[in-house]
Amino acid sequence: MTDWLLPFLCGLGAAVISAWGVGGGTLLLLVMTLFLGVDQRTAQGINLLFFLPTAISALLCHWREGYLDVPTWKAAVPVAVPAALAGAWIATAVDVDLLRRPFGIYLLLSGLSLIFPQKDHKTPGG
Repeated sequence: MTDWLLPFLCGLGAAVISAWGVGGGTLLLLVMTLFLGVDQRTAQGINLLFFLPTAISALLCHWREGYLDVPTWKAAVPVAVPAALAGAWIATAVDVDLLRRPFGIYLLLSGLSLIFPQKDHKTPGG
C-alpha cells in the first residue's frame, strides 16, 4: 500500500497547487526526481501527462468565465505549437546531464522572483 501512497499524495498535492496557478507540475517534477528516485526524462514525461488534463480544465474554466481573449489566443497558437514541438525535440535530443543545470538555474531564479517581486513601475502621467 505504501508503494503508491506517497506518489498519489504528491500528485494530489501538485494538482491542488496547479489549480491555484502556482506551478504544481514543477513541484511534482522536483519531488519525483529528488525524493522518489525517478529519472529526469521520465519525470518530465509524467509531468507533461499531468499537465494535459490540468491545462485543459483550466482552459475550459477560463473560457467559460470569459477570461480567454480570443484574438490573443489566435495569434499565440500558431507560434506556440511549433515552438513547443521544437522545444520537445531539443529536450529529447540533449543529454539529461546538460538539462539539469539550466533547469536548476531556472527554478532558482523563479523562486527568487517569487520571494523578491519587482515593484510596479508606472510611467508618469499614465
